Amino acid sequence: MIKDGIVDLHKKLESGEIKEEDLVKKSIECCHEVQDKTNAFVTIIDDAKSEKVNSDLLSGIPYGIKDIFSTKDILSTGSSNTLKDYVPFFDATCVKNLKSHGCVGVAKTVLDELGMGGTGTTGHTGSVHNPWDLNRMTAGSSAGSAASVACGCYPFALGSDTGDSIRKPAAYCGIVGYKPTYGMISRYGMFQFASSLDTVGVLSRSVEDAAIVVDGMKGIDENDMTSWDSSDIHLYGSLNKDVKNKKLFYIKEVCDIENYDNPSEELKSHLENFKKTLDICESLGMSVEGVSIDKTLLNALPSVYVVISCAEATSNMSNLTGISFGPRGKGNNPEEMIKDHRTHGFSPLIKRRFVIGSYVLQSENQEKYFLNAKRVRRMIVDKMNELFEKYDAMIAPVGTGPAKYLDDSKNILSKDTSVLEELLQIGNYGGYPSITIPNGFVSSLPVGINITGSVKDDQNVLNIAYALESKMEYKNQLAKEVK
Repeated sequence: MIKDGIVDLHKKLESGEIKEEDLVKKSIECCHEVQDKTNAFVTIIDDAKSEKVNSDLLSGIPYGIKDIFSTKDILSTGSSNTLKDYVPFFDATCVKNLKSHGCVGVAKTVLDELGMGGTGTTGHTGSVHNPWDLNRMTAGSSAGSAASVACGCYPFALGSDTGDSIRKPAAYCGIVGYKPTYGMISRYGMFQFASSLDTVGVLSRSVEDAAIVVDGMKGIDENDMTSWDSSDIHLYGSLNKDVKNKKLFYIKEVCDIENYDNPSEELKSHLENFKKTLDICESLGMSVEGVSIDKTLLNALPSVYVVISCAEATSNMSNLTGISFGPRGKGNNPEEMIKDHRTHGFSPLIKRRFVIGSYVLQSENQEKYFLNAKRVRRMIVDKMNELFEKYDAMIAPVGTGPAKYLDDSKNILSKDTSVLEELLQIGNYGGYPSITIPNGFVSSLPVGINITGSVKDDQNVLNIAYALESKMEYKNQLAKEVK
């Protein structure tokens, strides 16, 4: 396994302590070692060629690529049977940018099918297992990326985040998950799920590595009209741990244990961990205040996400017909072939989401469902923007505790926890920068804490997380069960 972060690996490569080809070989070997237990990979790129190290910190560094990104001449499936044999002729912009820095992609990682899912169990190659406890899930959709980084296969992997698809898997696997401001990294070459929510990001084992990687990927791209010029933002160079006088807030309705009826022991422990971290924030010179948000608005978070994401997914994935690409369906005419392809190519979860998306987009239903969801989204974003005028960032626990069991019958969930489980969706509604870092353990499993800030305030958000990380003992930690 590869225990070092990017900076230390670069020093060893420059000094000759490690050879470029040996590092890539070691990474590939580690991928094979953990595959049987975690099922983290769709493809391991055994013939990946090393790159010569130079002054660039990313040069020669191996990494994983979520299989939602197009990779030239390498299988890119989206973890869906509809794309199980698809080999693109071009690289996604984020992959292309990392290549230009000398990074070496060594694996394509499993995701929930086409990014639609939060469990890591719906990919066409099977469920991804959590390396801390193989009976537990990793969350999703960036499941394989999270598991493989936690196992030490490489220092980082690419992910995408539509609701919490980088940040929750990071928490469940005891690593860092960073979703930058919407549009900081081009989405060109990423299979679209929900275009107004989708964000390219990274999973790593330290805030420092996350900053280095996003510095290497970000930038305006003529192929993505939502990308913007971030050349004046230097994430790695701005890390200094100086957070004195920063003002944080948390939402009382979801973070105070007294707001839950009969909370589980895991939820109690998770929120106790959270409150201890608030004390660390204050010891660093930050102030932390609890704020109240209308519970009616908070309760709308999950349903707004379902309506908007399913509607956008239905539109975006209408091109998956089996005619232009993908395995051909059976039938006597194009309509029958498309019907067969989509009926047998998609999992039940995806088909349900398409049904919901089609329903809310029907002319007679748009006003009641889709347009109303967009209005509520605007109300949520307006409230957050109002808070960001007074505070530097929001701090929150990730989910209701550690990773859930793959066998759903074993999961014991407290009542009224859906808002806490889905709280990170706020980061996607407003396109906010949002990062999850490890925050201790509950039931001997890792849990996470999240920092979310104002649009384009990524430097501030990462620096707060960087300062907190420095006061904890979880930087570069590796999963205990799979070694």
